[in-house]
Amino acid sequence: MAPSALQQILLSPAELSYLHTSLSYTPPIRPDGRTSTQFRPLIAECDILPGTNGSARICFADGTEAIVGIKAEVEKSRPTFREDEDEGKKGRNEWVEISVEIPGFRDDDSMPVFLGAMLSEALLADGSFVERLWINRRFHWKIYLDILLLSQPLSYPLPLLSLTTHLALLSTRLPALKSEQDEDPLFNDDWDAAVYLFPRESDIARPPITLLVMAVGSNIIFDPSKEELAVAESVLAVSVAERPTDDESRSLKLLAVRTIDPPSRLTQPGVANEVNTATGGTAVGSVGERVLKREIKGEKGVWQPPRGGAKRVLVREMIRRVLEPGGVADEVLEGLEGVELG
Repeated sequence: MAPSALQQILLSPAELSYLHTSLSYTPPIRPDGRTSTQFRPLIAECDILPGTNGSARICFADGTEAIVGIKAEVEKSRPTFREDEDEGKKGRNEWVEISVEIPGFRDDDSMPVFLGAMLSEALLADGSFVERLWINRRFHWKIYLDILLLSQPLSYPLPLLSLTTHLALLSTRLPALKSEQDEDPLFNDDWDAAVYLFPRESDIARPPITLLVMAVGSNIIFDPSKEELAVAESVLAVSVAERPTDDESRSLKLLAVRTIDPPSRLTQPGVANEVNTATGGTAVGSVGERVLKREIKGEKGVWQPPRGGAKRVLVREMIRRVLEPGGVADEVLEGLEGVELG
């Protein structure tokens, strides 16, 4: 389980109850007027950092902004002591190094560490990415991904960092190889002849993306804002990638799923009028009775922080909504394909 998604949201129990009730309607009423499957508007651009093999910048409508720079260098591979050439072509996870920097957080804080682990897990899940870094049995490319969140994390930054990393990898180019077989690598000095790590014209699978999905009751909401996360009952980070197909249709595959500990669990519960002495109610005597009255005999319209985990049926439905054809993941990937490279 990930660390708490946000810094504590300063909303009163009455505001939390109103927001939770609004999101429980069918269809849910979101604070910014979006539909349950509508993604936030964003601004994206590539190749913004000189001296890098690939870079990208994405800015969400709420002002959160991230930049990703990618550097590649040739590194000598460790001997495998295997004669099978196909075995030698398999890449290793150590060929990719990811660092995440967030304003106000140390490098060893739980938030940057988990975000880096989640991005790395999705990128290395099926092994196809590291295989593309193989040069020959003696050398390989070492990729460094430097991810920087430029603003304070107003909402959970994982989707923003994932989309920016996706674009940066799409824009990454490597020098064209001139040597053959197991010779020392010799590259073309002409940068115009450099090849993309993920050529768009080929049927190679694209880099993964990670989307944030939350549930309030039976309603499933995509790309939640910080206010919506403050009343979320369960939150999932779902990582998906395109599966190569023979036709032009897009097929998605599931790479990873992580639960996110929402900040709603840390909010203060509301007090029902019948036990609130300020409104003429009768105070309950012992602490145990107060907990029983609040947790078990909860009153409708009184905010109570969520307890426990999500049901398996709900988790399965949340994943299905992400992977369904023409869904949110399809829409996001189609929008990212429209960003001009180079």
